[in-house]
Amino acid sequence: MSTGPTLPTHLSANTQENRDQIISNGLLKKIVRGTGAQACNRQGLIPPYISQIYDELFVIHQKLQRKSSAQQEYALQLQKREHSLTEQEALLFKHEAALAKIRGVEEEVHTKFGVIKEQHEAEVKQLTEALREITKENRRLKSSFDSLKEVNDSLRKQLSDVTDLNKKLEGQARKVQARLENLQRKHEFSMVRKSNDLCQVMKQSKPVKQEKVMATSKTATLPLNSQVYELLTCLMDWISDQHLSKIETQEEREDSHKPMVTWSSKKPYTQEKCIKLLPIAAEQLQWMPYVNPKLHMPVIKFIYWSIRQLHTDIQHATMRSTMRRLGEDIFKGIVSKGNPDSSSEQSTESKSKSAAFFKSSCMPLRFLSTLIVLKTVTQVDYLAQAFDSLRIDLKTDEGKALFLEYQCVPVVLSHLKVSSRGLLSSALEGLLEMTMESGSLQPFLEACSNESFFRTCSVLLRSSKLDIPVLEKLCVILQKLSRIKSNKKMFELFALHQMLQELRRTINPDYTFLCINLNSILLNLELLKSSSLASSLSTSH
Repeated sequence: MSTGPTLPTHLSANTQENRDQIISNGLLKKIVRGTGAQACNRQGLIPPYISQIYDELFVIHQKLQRKSSAQQEYALQLQKREHSLTEQEALLFKHEAALAKIRGVEEEVHTKFGVIKEQHEAEVKQLTEALREITKENRRLKSSFDSLKEVNDSLRKQLSDVTDLNKKLEGQARKVQARLENLQRKHEFSMVRKSNDLCQVMKQSKPVKQEKVMATSKTATLPLNSQVYELLTCLMDWISDQHLSKIETQEEREDSHKPMVTWSSKKPYTQEKCIKLLPIAAEQLQWMPYVNPKLHMPVIKFIYWSIRQLHTDIQHATMRSTMRRLGEDIFKGIVSKGNPDSSSEQSTESKSKSAAFFKSSCMPLRFLSTLIVLKTVTQVDYLAQAFDSLRIDLKTDEGKALFLEYQCVPVVLSHLKVSSRGLLSSALEGLLEMTMESGSLQPFLEACSNESFFRTCSVLLRSSKLDIPVLEKLCVILQKLSRIKSNKKMFELFALHQMLQELRRTINPDYTFLCINLNSILLNLELLKSSSLASSLSTSH
């Protein structure tokens, strides 16, 4: 091979093509000549060694022809490869230009990011300083608040101690005052009795004629005394019916939302008078065996309405001893031997007399006496007997009418407490008697349709200590109340509907009676569909 100077690609390709053309023309000539030589050889014109040379040249020509075609194919491949490289080079230049632009943008972004970072660090530093100052101020305020709180707590504790001491001293003062008044009345009563005894002794020392005169005058004064009692009982009856029974009592005032200026202004005055008159009325019970039994009822009615006028705290503070003695006298009755105004000889000769109140055969008197016992007595055995008597009386229409007349719902309601489980069932039995179908049912339900009654029921249902029989009795009363459309807001106000739904969900289906009442209540409150009620009833059966 020659080692001459290297030519460009397109010049070398053209030179190669020219050479191939020259070789091809020469070979064609040689081939023609060879064919001619072959013809001549056949004719015997050319010598054999020359024909052999011609054959070798022909074989060489064929080889060269094949190499030429292969080189042409290779040249075409090189052209295609060169074209693809050119395109890749142009694309590379474009990429380099785009990359240069991106680098410029990146430098600009880095610059802006650095500026923003510096601004952010400056703002963070400024805010950190401000936060540090605020934290210091908060610490100072917290320390000041803690010191003020400690001072406030100490002052509050001192105020609480002083308040408790004040209440204790006020209670002691009220007790001492009440005791003093009782002792004064007792002293006055004893002085009257001593003066009567002294008069009797002086009368016995006079002649027989004077005794006859005194006997005639005594017979003249006895009717006057009975007339005075009749007058007093008429006044008591009038005051009870026209004033005491119509003034708003404690339980009714809690459920009322309408202001009553006229009666509220008279309320303290009425309570003061009742506090003064009740001890006197309690003392007069000792005289009841000596007066007409028909006069017992107005006195007991006056005592009952006077007690209803007093608040519970007043009953248990200033009037505790009076109330206890009054309740025991009403419960046990009064038994007296002889007239207190008569002489000792006459008292020994006269028969003992008694006045029964709680155990009276007269239902109105017995009913009122039972209510007084429920309001004044705290002994459980007395209260149990009182509830039994009330339940028996309420089985009659007359007892139901008396229950409504004397507004007994608040009296029974005061004993519906979880703490007094023994009396809870008895109190509910009395209310159950009022739910029986009668003319008194609707007025009784209206008397129970107040916040006080529903609040008590809510407290009972929240307790987990209620027995199933107590729950059944309570649900019967609530089922009756749920029939009244206006009571739906009372159920919602004290969340009774939610408690009843939860009770219905968790109760054992074996308690069929309780489940039926619960379903009926929820149905009346429109919280249960009739279809689900029927399915639950079928399930319980």
